Amino acid sequence: MTTKLGLISDVHSSPVPLKQALDIFDRENVSNIICAGDISGYYETLEQTIDLLIQSNCKSIVGNHDQAYLESYPQLIDQAELRFLKGLPQTLEFEIEEIRVFVVHAHPPSSQHGGIRLLDQSGEIIQQRKDHWHNELKDFDYDILIVGHTHQVFAERLGNVFVINPGSTQFNHSCMILSLPELTVKIFSLGNSVIIKCWNFSMLTAPPVPE
Repeated sequence: MTTKLGLISDVHSSPVPLKQALDIFDRENVSNIICAGDISGYYETLEQTIDLLIQSNCKSIVGNHDQAYLESYPQLIDQAELRFLKGLPQTLEFEIEEIRVFVVHAHPPSSQHGGIRLLDQSGEIIQQRKDHWHNELKDFDYDILIVGHTHQVFAERLGNVFVINPGSTQFNHSCMILSLPELTVKIFSLGNSVIIKCWNFSMLTAPPVPE
């Protein structure tokens, strides 16, 4: 039996592309939805974004933007969106179809900064970076690692783990569906936008530097 997981990340307070991803997941009959953090950030529509995540029963973790939001507005902690963000775990661990899955925003064990950056500005794999993370994750004891943070879209085997970044719904215009136990990934574009495999602020001013 196939179990489908809907994967999103870095929604950054943008309910429109998030809703497009959720509609795809509904159409494709996914069993669970996972968000790899950074629910807040950049826009003033956090409440609507959180409402969509709650309505879809999305399992989410905290990202660096979420943590910064909590630290910047402690006086508003009684507001519903602050309570939601405060309740997010740093990581998720679960097993489906005898497949062990770990979710973290940037990289294990619980980092919200740095992240697994594999792609150049054109979206091609940088072999030096892939080799670096292959070595870093060679002893990581899970079958699947789901990450976000870097605004890069990829699904690559690194070490003994299948590492997946669904990209940002807002900036990469992407979401993914992971099928288990087959370990296959399907990438979906959101709206009428072309998927941008590598998008982040640093790439706009300087070329990426290999790790």
